[in-house]
Amino acid sequence: MELRSDAPLSRAALALAAVMVLSACHSGAKNVPGDAQDHAPFHEIGSGERIRFVGTEPFWGGDVVGERLTYTTPENAKGEAIAVSRFAGRGGLSFSGERKGALLTLAIGPGTCTDGMSDQTYPYTAMLKLGDETRQGCAWTDRQRPSGPEVSATESR
Repeated sequence: MELRSDAPLSRAALALAAVMVLSACHSGAKNVPGDAQDHAPFHEIGSGERIRFVGTEPFWGGDVVGERLTYTTPENAKGEAIAVSRFAGRGGLSFSGERKGALLTLAIGPGTCTDGMSDQTYPYTAMLKLGDETRQGCAWTDRQRPSGPEVSATESR
């Protein structure tokens, strides 16, 4: 199934990545989404909050807390712990590390997101770049939860 959002997710994820790069390199850049005068790092998700993420085709997910990301798949439901560093850009967060010799980057940004398989709506989009592969998904925190009829199943993950 394909992920759906109020804007195409791949375009939203690419825009998030571009905003984070621009905010890091050009604090006064023009034509950047949002308030160009706001140079504060993204603060909607605190550094100690648990962020959970999920994606489909292929199925993947996990969570990140502090400097530890746990990456899960149906074949490895317990997950694999990966050390990451956090970057708060102007339009979202990214977490970078290495998995099995390949660079891993998880970008999280605000935006309505659905997984295409349920009627749940998530408050954040997620983009996972693992080596040369890019995956799209949705994310939430314990404080900013998904909404919809199957929330209890998702929240128990």
